[in-house]
Amino acid sequence: MATLSTPQPTLPVSQPTLPVSMWARSLQQRAHDLIPGGAHTYAKGDDQYPELAPPFIAYGRGSHVWDLDGSEYIEYGMGLRSVGLGHAFPAVIEAVKRELANGTNFTRPSAREVEAAEVFLDCVTTAEMVKFAKNGSDATTAAVKLARAFTGRDYIAICGDQSFLSTDDWFIGSTAIAGGIPRAVRELTLKFNYNDISSLENLFASHLGRIACVILEAETSIAPRPGFLEEVRALCDKFGALLIFDEMITGFRWHLGGAQRIHGVTPDLSTFGKALANGFAVAALAGKREIMERGGLRHTGERVFLLSTTHGAETHSLVAAIATMRVYQREPVIDTLHSRGERLRNGFEEVARRHGIHDYLQVRRKSCNLIFATTDLALQPSQTYRTLFMQELIAGGILAPSFVVSYSHTERDIDRTIDVVDYAASVYARALDDGPLHYLNGCQVKPVFRPFN
Repeated sequence: MATLSTPQPTLPVSQPTLPVSMWARSLQQRAHDLIPGGAHTYAKGDDQYPELAPPFIAYGRGSHVWDLDGSEYIEYGMGLRSVGLGHAFPAVIEAVKRELANGTNFTRPSAREVEAAEVFLDCVTTAEMVKFAKNGSDATTAAVKLARAFTGRDYIAICGDQSFLSTDDWFIGSTAIAGGIPRAVRELTLKFNYNDISSLENLFASHLGRIACVILEAETSIAPRPGFLEEVRALCDKFGALLIFDEMITGFRWHLGGAQRIHGVTPDLSTFGKALANGFAVAALAGKREIMERGGLRHTGERVFLLSTTHGAETHSLVAAIATMRVYQREPVIDTLHSRGERLRNGFEEVARRHGIHDYLQVRRKSCNLIFATTDLALQPSQTYRTLFMQELIAGGILAPSFVVSYSHTERDIDRTIDVVDYAASVYARALDDGPLHYLNGCQVKPVFRPFN
């Protein structure tokens, strides 16, 4: 159960949200005039949410957020999973306020950089060195570059079943949005299938001595089958490639030390971010000293320009990370994420069964990182039904692109959410009989990775 340091919402959500005001709609259009896509993060764009969704969020406290018109929502997703403790979590905010008075960026390193590294390596005990950055793509790209330098090879193998590893060319070139990325770059990225070790063996066999690294999330929508990660580790060792785990989501959700600690497989390099600093911009590349030192000064070989960003070591963000990690160390954060998520999963599944739609509306993944899956009568994934379900959640005061909980979600929040899911499921059931367009307001949401608008 959350401790008293967990912020509580000041008002209950007990009524449908207010209509979006003309002012908010006007600002929404202005955003598209000034910003490509209308938002600086594609996953937050208007094409990802129903017409009824609040165009903007004004502020958040704990597990609740308020829009520009004053409507209140229980929020899930938590800043694309970056807010693990809850919005404006007091222990983090107070630490940042104190640090801001000292300045944020200097000509020489701050002692906070050493402190943050020490605390991080106390948490992620499978790593020997760490370097911080501002976002996850910086860290994963640095890991790939380091692997290429260390092995002297060009090809990389990525898990083709996993949706996102970086905004940089080596990954985006492998997606449906490959515009602007040279073919020569795209051809250096190879794909294998999760839980299918033969697909990775085939890559090593057909590109013998040319694969620098294998990069994947140790666990996402499904768990690794027994022995799979160990087999990946063994193949990398056999063929001289580095193993990289992307722990952006699993780190500080599955376990304090990431999914690698849960599954007992240690990679050569790993990357962390998201919940590392409770929404402040901090990501990390961590790994074995022998490899990480190639980006440092204590060697005589060819230098690797690993990570060097003007704002990579801003003191207030590192202090946010330190404060966040210390909360994780002293309070039952991860246990709470799992227990709250399991309570939500159980309620969701009971509701879906009661309405007879459990084959069409499901909740999946680990309890600390739930998503919902929507299908049509043919049991095919449906963006139309996803839009409808999200629409009805929003009408009930639940903003949920997923069901990712935070430490601040209370049992009352979960129970209220299940009540709203109950109503949304009743609409879903009727839509399966009558057709979703009878109930849908506006256009359906779209996947981020699509070749055309």
